[in-house]
Amino acid sequence: MRPSKRDELVREARRIFYRDGFHATGMDQLAAETGISKTTMFKHFRSKEELILAALRLRDQDFRTWLFRRMEQAGPPKAQLLAMFDALAEWFAEADFRSCMFIKASSEYPDPEHPIHALSAEHKRLLFRHLHDLATKAGAPDPAGLARTLLLLKEGAIITAHLGHEADPAGDAKTAAATVLSAAFRQTAPSVDVATAV
Repeated sequence: MRPSKRDELVREARRIFYRDGFHATGMDQLAAETGISKTTMFKHFRSKEELILAALRLRDQDFRTWLFRRMEQAGPPKAQLLAMFDALAEWFAEADFRSCMFIKASSEYPDPEHPIHALSAEHKRLLFRHLHDLATKAGAPDPAGLARTLLLLKEGAIITAHLGHEADPAGDAKTAAATVLSAAFRQTAPSVDVATAV
């Protein structure tokens, strides 16, 4: 099915916002690059911010679908947690990688009450929830703590990849994550009763 003019606009706007930023991209530029008139744009969206929200929702849906499917290919939940960093390495290697669209959006709209900031934060909460679910299924004694730590490593790897001062931020984060996972699951190993073991 051919995409509607609205869908086409949202996809193209997402690409341009991701490349150039949100405040720096005006409606005139969007019209020039997409070939969609401003009249048509405002027929679908009352403001640029509404268009930004639509672009972010699409990015959230597409990114999580891609990431979770990529992780599922690794097999069991524990392996999926580590595979997240292999997926990051693939993303960082893309020619058009420009960091995380949600980090950028929340930076440009720093008020936590602003809908764009709130939607960006919700994206991260959904990622945390998925990691928490996997950690729970894997039998981690503290799934919330493990999920928070892995998410911090993920976010740090994204920023480091964007800045470009390290050769393999995803690999470095994966090494750290493997250490975290090892320590987390070591807590679940049965303890030995010294008195009965002698």
